[in-house]
Amino acid sequence: GSGPIPPPVTESEVRFLVMESRAIFMSQPMLVEVLAPLRLCGDVHGQYSDLLRLFDLAGYPPLQNYLFLGDYVDRGRQSLETILLLMAYKIKYPSNFFLLRGNHECSSINRIYGFYDECKRRYSVKIWKLFTDTFNCMPVAGLVEERILCMHGGISPELRTFDSIHKILRPTDVPDSGLICDLLWADPNDETSGWGQNDRGVSWTFGTDIVEQFTAKFDIDLICRAHQVVDEGYQFFSQRRCVTVFSAPNYCGDFDNSAAVMCVNEDLHCSFLQLRPQYAGTAYN
Repeated sequence: GSGPIPPPVTESEVRFLVMESRAIFMSQPMLVEVLAPLRLCGDVHGQYSDLLRLFDLAGYPPLQNYLFLGDYVDRGRQSLETILLLMAYKIKYPSNFFLLRGNHECSSINRIYGFYDECKRRYSVKIWKLFTDTFNCMPVAGLVEERILCMHGGISPELRTFDSIHKILRPTDVPDSGLICDLLWADPNDETSGWGQNDRGVSWTFGTDIVEQFTAKFDIDLICRAHQVVDEGYQFFSQRRCVTVFSAPNYCGDFDNSAAVMCVNEDLHCSFLQLRPQYAGTAYN
């Protein structure tokens, strides 16, 4: 439409959203416990118009409860609008809207992949640093009704009890190895068993046997994670004990993947809503 252009968000408004959401993150645990029914969303990566399409499809807060699995910034063109809208929802609905940390909510990564440049161009480096401090306070995992464990990347050989997550002190950067790193970086691999080397050069891959042992030991039904582009927007591993959810359609404009939202009802039955790509991606891989 050719209506009036809304005023841009002022620097002081940005500052408010970033500081206020930080206080809420710190007031809630590192492993957030969430009730069903809810919607689970994977990577959004600054694809703001797609995020709005996602809400159009799955329902806007507070009509639906949400848990996002991280990677709000970088790669896409509107990281600022994306993260600021999500922070505003977090502030408005603190106990019905949850945001986990992804591997891109980390200064050493978003310094390179776009968010730093966007902050510097539109506001200031100081604002980028404020975001960094808030990202360092975000929770790294979520537990839905004690049955579905959620994180951005995957499980870890250092995850021995849920208490190991609760005990992580904040603010914290993302270390190069260890529990936080794995929760944000690990990937499932159906082809291997055990813990394997990850092609990303960081963290591990975990095989079907690991998922089976883990879900049995922790008495959970499902591990829900994001972190990898999948064609349909969701993909199961390990006899449906692990699922990847990815919520940026036409990722980077290079892929023709769909985006998905996982809907968990009161009975913990999981179903998926899909956002189809709007055009053919330019990469044929």
